[in-house]
Amino acid sequence: MKNPKLPIHDMAQRHSGLTPAIAGSYTEAAKVCFDRHHEPPTTFEIRWSEQQSEQHIDAAVEWETTDQRTRGGWNNEVDATRDGAYACILAAVELVCGLVAVRRAETGTGADYYVAPTDTSADDLEDYIRVEVSGTDRESASGVARRLREKLDQAKRGDSDLPAIAGVVGFRARLIHLASLEES
Repeated sequence: MKNPKLPIHDMAQRHSGLTPAIAGSYTEAAKVCFDRHHEPPTTFEIRWSEQQSEQHIDAAVEWETTDQRTRGGWNNEVDATRDGAYACILAAVELVCGLVAVRRAETGTGADYYVAPTDTSADDLEDYIRVEVSGTDRESASGVARRLREKLDQAKRGDSDLPAIAGVVGFRARLIHLASLEES
C-alpha cells in the first residue's frame, strides 16, 4: 500500500483560514527545513495520540529542493522552523483528522489556529478545535515528545474551553507528533 502524501502544497485551496500568501510562505519555510536534513522525496512518521491510544501513519513528503535565494530568504532558523511547522502540523491534522484551518487563534487562547471540518461555517465557533503548533530542527524523537508535553500544557493553560490538539514536527527526526488535550 502506498503511503498517503502530506498535503503541504496548495493549502489555501482547502484551508479557509490561510490566504494564498500565508500558505505559500509556510510551505516555502517547510521546504527549507526539509532541505536541511533530507532529499526529496522522503517519509515522515505521523503519530496521533488520542484518549490513551496511538496511531502511526507513514506519510510521503514531496517537495522541490529550494534554491540559494529561497534558503537565504529563510536564513533565520527559528523563523523558518516555526513557519515550516505551521505547514506540517496543519497538513497532518488535515490528513489524519480531516480538519482544516479556519482562522488564526487570538493571543492567550493557548493555540495558534482553529481547525474544523471542511463544511463548518466560519462563524460556528462551537465546532472549532484549537491547534497549538511547534517545530524543532535538530531534536530526536524524545525531544519532540518533550516539546509535545509542553505544548499540551500550554493549550491547557489557554483562555479557552474549546478542545485542543498540540502538534510538534521534528524536521531532522522525520516525525510529526499530534496529541489531543485530555479533558480533566
